[in-house]
Amino acid sequence: MKPPRFQYGAPSTLQAALDLLGRYGQDAKVLAGGQSLMPLLNMRLATPSYLIDINRISELDYITARDGYLAVGALARQHQIERSAVVQQHHPLIVEAVQHIGHMQIRNRGTIAGSIAHADPAAELPALLTCLNGEIIASSVRGQRTIKAQDFFQGYLTTALEPEEILTEVRFPWLPPDAGWAFTEFARRSGDYALTGAVAVLLPAPDGRCLSARISYFGVSATPKRGDAIEKLLTNTSLDDSIINAAGELAAQIVSDESSDIHATSEYRRALATELTKRVLKAAWRHCKKEEGA
Repeated sequence: MKPPRFQYGAPSTLQAALDLLGRYGQDAKVLAGGQSLMPLLNMRLATPSYLIDINRISELDYITARDGYLAVGALARQHQIERSAVVQQHHPLIVEAVQHIGHMQIRNRGTIAGSIAHADPAAELPALLTCLNGEIIASSVRGQRTIKAQDFFQGYLTTALEPEEILTEVRFPWLPPDAGWAFTEFARRSGDYALTGAVAVLLPAPDGRCLSARISYFGVSATPKRGDAIEKLLTNTSLDDSIINAAGELAAQIVSDESSDIHATSEYRRALATELTKRVLKAAWRHCKKEEGA
């Protein structure tokens, strides 16, 4: 199929892009990597009258270590994160998550910010950002605003971005040096969207207990989901097999009844969530022990 007719603009500055978006609003779409947008255009599921190509805006192409977080500009490609020495050394959880995204050809063009702005509930990056308590920067002609990850994802392919805003930066907080982390997902084939996935971050206490926990899921609902009840269960525990098994049972309750589709039923996703929870927590806890012994 071919996309519908649209006007095309390729501004070279952020201000020019924001001016266009302020003028066309809901009738415009922003093009960065295009790995999500172009299929929607070709299937005519998106029918903008104006396409704003931001690929010439060099000021949006950066990966920068800042005090407290990793800042990723709107044009930073997924493969740049994957190969970044700074990210590999200081935030390997992001590298692990990105390596699960599609295929190398997709990661070569796809952007970090674009995946988050698209907000596919089966995508890895929205769940990762949610688990890390990350933030996004939304820019418009009125200025900038900061949106927390837990407030950003509002529904299926729906975010808190206003029609005249561009997601210009994603902020991934650094993890404590002794934190244990793990990422896992299950897909029918390598490169497919995950049927279900989970990401976990655990912080150990000096006495060997789990001091705090964060866990997020994707592919289970219309948005990425934090496992609030699981986090409470794990806090200040020894994280033994009985606790991990109980966490797996709680994970099944997170899966929405509406998650059934042509790929898997909600019942199957509940079974996956239970098993993946056990795996991701055990892996993250082993990572904690490895760091303690380093």
